[in-house]
Amino acid sequence: MPEKSPFVVDADWLQAKLKTPGISVVDASWYLPAQKRDARAEYDAAHIPGAVFFDLDIVVDPDSDLPHMLPRPNLFAQHVGSMGISADDTIVIYDGPGFFSAPRVWWMFRVMGVFQVYILDGGFDGWKAAGLPVTSEPTKTAGNVFHANFDAARVASLADMRRIVESGERQIADARPAGRFTGADPEPRAGMRSGHMPGARNVPASSLSENGQFLPLDRLKEKLEGAGLDLSQPVVTSCGSGVTAAVITLALESLGHTDNKLYDGSWTEWGGLSDTPIATGKD
Repeated sequence: MPEKSPFVVDADWLQAKLKTPGISVVDASWYLPAQKRDARAEYDAAHIPGAVFFDLDIVVDPDSDLPHMLPRPNLFAQHVGSMGISADDTIVIYDGPGFFSAPRVWWMFRVMGVFQVYILDGGFDGWKAAGLPVTSEPTKTAGNVFHANFDAARVASLADMRRIVESGERQIADARPAGRFTGADPEPRAGMRSGHMPGARNVPASSLSENGQFLPLDRLKEKLEGAGLDLSQPVVTSCGSGVTAAVITLALESLGHTDNKLYDGSWTEWGGLSDTPIATGKD
């Protein structure tokens, strides 16, 4: 069997552990506006028994006008503590298709100091296809005290990105689809310029999984190196609003690459400014 990511668990593993104390299951489904899907309504209608809902539009920095910006550690701790999650738990995160929004929440927990955190291979779609139990029953949770241990070094700011683009000190891996990366397709958010940061490499998040399953390690390496990344050098990941960038982060960490950051503002910030340099085409 090809070797898989150490951060991914399968449905059989999770089903066997569902009622184990200290296991927290998190539905982190989120969809782009164009997908016209309501993740919260879908969770209310059906979810893995015992799962809590993590709303990527609510667990954010309330003082930023950019979407999905990482909240301050104390605010993150309040949100997840109210979900009944402790930093000592083993946390399993899933989304609908498998590897779209779940890696962002996996990354958020890790940046806040939790390392016993995993993603469900196949997502909720795969869980349902396997005939495993689902429920519409609300998950009853008792509040918990969550202690965040924030690692600011894993987050890149706009100032960091200006310097990185100028100096080339880190490779930039962009998770957006190829058409948006090259500038051939418009951005889904109004007011965004099209293209990419000069020097960036395109690794579409969708290329790192197949049928909801995360690619095995040898194929992840092939995809990243094929995009022009040198895995012995530092990387910063980016995307539209900081969500799917974490799919590349997950691939990097799975391969033992730990010198990586995620650009939280991503293209919504960079492409929304008038003074940031932009390249178009494939390079």
